[in-house]
Amino acid sequence: MAKKIKLDSVDRKILADLQDNGRMTNVELAARAGISAPPCLRRVRALEDAGVIRGYHADIDGDALGYTVMIFAFVGLTSQAETDLQDFEKMVGDWDMVKGKATC
Repeated sequence: MAKKIKLDSVDRKILADLQDNGRMTNVELAARAGISAPPCLRRVRALEDAGVIRGYHADIDGDALGYTVMIFAFVGLTSQAETDLQDFEKMVGDWDMVKGKATC
């Protein structure tokens, strides 16, 4: 089990602000968190080192690039047990990119 990291209100504010805008400068982040830039940078690096912040990502809009795709997939499972089918449907249903399903 992973070690639970203790976060104070400043750490939580930093994380919330970075979730909203991962490209925010350290100076702006520090101002929003109510601390100066050097301790803000130390906190961010500590959160990165602890694995709380795993990375910074770009959210690419495929539609803006003309990559609108609709896929119909037929899936076969090795087990047809009702619990296995339900587990699979739940797992796939939790994926953001799955908009609907049909069963046969």
